[in-house]
Amino acid sequence: MSDQELKQLIESNARAIQAMLDSRAEERLEFQSGMDQLRDVVVRLANLQEGVTRMLVSLDEERPTILRKLNAIENKLDRFLESRAE
Repeated sequence: MSDQELKQLIESNARAIQAMLDSRAEERLEFQSGMDQLRDVVVRLANLQEGVTRMLVSLDEERPTILRKLNAIENKLDRFLESRAE
């Protein structure tokens, strides 16, 4: 093999290696972008879950008040109906 052929082979190999490294770097960036998107989705999901939990706690806290109001309405309605029946 002549010096010129050897030099061409080395340059060809160098270009192939550089192309593989560039491709690998691009794949790494795409992977990182996907991981960033996944992290964002997980954060949004956690925030949503926290909001649902707060809403359920709020409903549990308000339930006695709502039940008292409904009972008061029912009692007034019963008294009204009794007074109308008399």
